[in-house]
Amino acid sequence: MKPCSRNRKLIASLALDALDALEAAALREHFALCEGCRHYWEEISNLTEVLASAQPDSDVEASEAFHRRVAGKLQAAEAGSVLETVAALLQGSMLTWRLTLPVIAVLVIALLAVVARRPHPALSQPASPAVQVVAAPGSESDLAPTIGNYQMVANQSLEKLSELLTRQGNKNLPPAPIYTVSSLGLTNAPF
Repeated sequence: MKPCSRNRKLIASLALDALDALEAAALREHFALCEGCRHYWEEISNLTEVLASAQPDSDVEASEAFHRRVAGKLQAAEAGSVLETVAALLQGSMLTWRLTLPVIAVLVIALLAVVARRPHPALSQPASPAVQVVAAPGSESDLAPTIGNYQMVANQSLEKLSELLTRQGNKNLPPAPIYTVSSLGLTNAPF
């Protein structure tokens, strides 16, 4: 069963203990009536506990391409939330089909234009390992550059995410290898 769409962000905030007492009490009363929201809250709470208890693995490092993909996915997530907002506005208003269909067509065309302009990540960047490592609370070491860690830091504050990405971007990377025709063994190939 799905949670109520208007309560999803509130439930996530409740799991992070970021709601005031009145909002939290009202939401808990709603859980008694709505099985979907109650189930969603249990899942989010369990996930929050698992992420908080995970131990870091300092041997994992991500490449610059990984950082670019994370930034791209964060931008795509923001674009998705705008589309959800527009859909809710269209659904909640008393618009006629004569107006609604052209608006939807324009949104679909705009979305296709945005997707067509974005380079395909599988063609331009190597795949990254699917390991997620999260630092223990209070850890002094720098977080490993993984999607899980970026999400955890972004949930704390966007300023902390910006600081983390800046620190990791300023690290000195090893020099890229230089390839020549002779090193590739193509000296006798006709061109």
